[in-house]
Amino acid sequence: MKWIDMPPVWLAGALGLAWWQKTYFSQGLSFGPGFADFFGGIFIGGGLILMALAVHEMRRYHTTIIPHQTASRLVSSGIFKRSRNPIYLGDVMILTGFILYWDAVLALPLIPVFFWILEKRFIEPEEEGLRRKFVADFKRYSQQTRRWL
Repeated sequence: MKWIDMPPVWLAGALGLAWWQKTYFSQGLSFGPGFADFFGGIFIGGGLILMALAVHEMRRYHTTIIPHQTASRLVSSGIFKRSRNPIYLGDVMILTGFILYWDAVLALPLIPVFFWILEKRFIEPEEEGLRRKFVADFKRYSQQTRRWL
């Protein structure tokens, strides 16, 4: 059952809620023509690119991309120079993009809720593990690179 507590599953759940809201409970609200579609696509595409860059970099260093597993290396190059959590940032961007694209105005509160879930369930425990395993290197890395942006 551990596979259920994974960021893609949480993302799918949030996307399902946003889709449900726009389909069955739209209340006639809209972000406006053109704006939401354009920026929704930018967010979705940007999120997918961030995730692909991060996975590529982690594969290059032969370390895990699976949450709650112990990393064999501290990756601080490539996209990880800009963000300590580009995959999670990509997840948030994808959720934001679909909410915009679907005109799911009432689903906007899902974004900070999803952000909080990622922080508490995945990022904080992962960073604690990295802090214990790569003591000085992680301290230096976390001082030089922000958690999100």
